[in-house]
Amino acid sequence: MQTPCYCAALRAAARKTTALYDGALAPAGIGVAQFSLMRRIKSVGTVSLTELARLAELDRSTVGRNVKVLARMGLVAEIPADDQRETAVAVTEAGRQTLRRARPLWEAAQARIEAALGDAGAAALRALALDL
Repeated sequence: MQTPCYCAALRAAARKTTALYDGALAPAGIGVAQFSLMRRIKSVGTVSLTELARLAELDRSTVGRNVKVLARMGLVAEIPADDQRETAVAVTEAGRQTLRRARPLWEAAQARIEAALGDAGAAALRALALDL
């Protein structure tokens, strides 16, 4: 059923896309949200949860919950930040290994999306997403 509601259409597309990436990343033991968050952490080294939330464009409490899951999995480590009121995180060696295993799986999911959309469609999607 098609809907004229942009929000509903985007949410449905996001659920389908998330399911595709989660399925692709399953052999690495993580989902796309975890993969994305770990990549952001790895790219900046050690980062406070507040800064990570800003970088990921998520609220601080969501990032905190997700980081706790990653910490329990041994993929990130919580470390004291310069500001005693803040927690910082870094990717562990196990996390780096997981990211190495996950990257080709993520790339395959990317290729599936790009094949479904075509080059022009993929470029248009990226441009539209950045405009919102």
